[in-house]
Amino acid sequence: MARFIKKSKHEIGISPDDLLFRGEQKIDKVLLRVIDFDSRNMEENAIETVNEVLKYQEKETVTWFNIDGIHNTEIMSEITKGFQFDPLVMASVMNTQSRPMVQDYDNCIYISIKMLQHDDATDLIQVENLSLILTSTVLITFQEKRGDVFEPVRERIRKHKKRIRTSGTDYLAFALLDIVIDNYIYIISVLGEKIENLEENLLADPKQSIIEEINTYKRELNFLRKNVKPAKEMILNLSKMESDLISDSTDVHFRELLDNINQASESSDSYREILSDQLNIYHTTISSKLNDIMKFLTIFSVIFIPLTFIAGIYGTNFDVVPELHYEYSYFIMWIVMILVAIGMLFYFRKRKWF
Repeated sequence: MARFIKKSKHEIGISPDDLLFRGEQKIDKVLLRVIDFDSRNMEENAIETVNEVLKYQEKETVTWFNIDGIHNTEIMSEITKGFQFDPLVMASVMNTQSRPMVQDYDNCIYISIKMLQHDDATDLIQVENLSLILTSTVLITFQEKRGDVFEPVRERIRKHKKRIRTSGTDYLAFALLDIVIDNYIYIISVLGEKIENLEENLLADPKQSIIEEINTYKRELNFLRKNVKPAKEMILNLSKMESDLISDSTDVHFRELLDNINQASESSDSYREILSDQLNIYHTTISSKLNDIMKFLTIFSVIFIPLTFIAGIYGTNFDVVPELHYEYSYFIMWIVMILVAIGMLFYFRKRKWF
């Protein structure tokens, strides 16, 4: 299936607020995890049902409710009813092909962004849709599969880091988005290092395989830019959003996110231009080598034209050819031919033709 746009035929005509999973199921069982904390206490649990997390809505603590696996319609329906979300919110969560976006609802803020990771085994960029629902006391995150990308944030909570333990759900959302965008920058840096090394190899030994590498990197960069550009728009809208759920102190951090994703976007554009330049360098280098080969062959043929002429005259089948009976005719012919060749090479070198 195409990496840039995916649409199944059976999805056409379905109501936007229908709870229908749109995407590729990546795990079998949905995993529910809760971390509840304040400045003094913290508890972390794996739960079995959505009802177990509903009690945290009434507490004054910060609750992070994470769902790994978004294909279970029943669980999504329970979350919608339990937290009294607009059905459009959960329908958007279950659509993994949606663009990054931010929507402000009466009782929550819905955020969607593409989470990218570099797969060392395949050397390709893997994409996963990440959704966040921000409420006053609970942050709900939805991932397509279980992963450890957010483990640094969990460790900060466990180790009682002051800023995250004393802030609200808005700062927690910022911390998660910050990791996503840092991954953008990391992937671009890994790809950029390979592109820069490719340039050194290109100048040293322009092989045909380099064209394949350039095309592979261009394809990955295009896929990367396809996800980074909409995320940049989303972060821009988020930084401008005026909502009671986002405090002024956290609003500053969202603007920092905008700077970071601008850096990622500009870097991807720069490397894309570098790849185009490398492609031009390759074609120029190959063309230059071809010109050198043609120049050499031309010089070689031009040298042998007069030698062929001399040999042709010497081998002319006439009855009267005085030189045929001269004792040193053969050696004189060779001397003349060598002198002509040396003279032409000297002339070509003087004219800087090779």
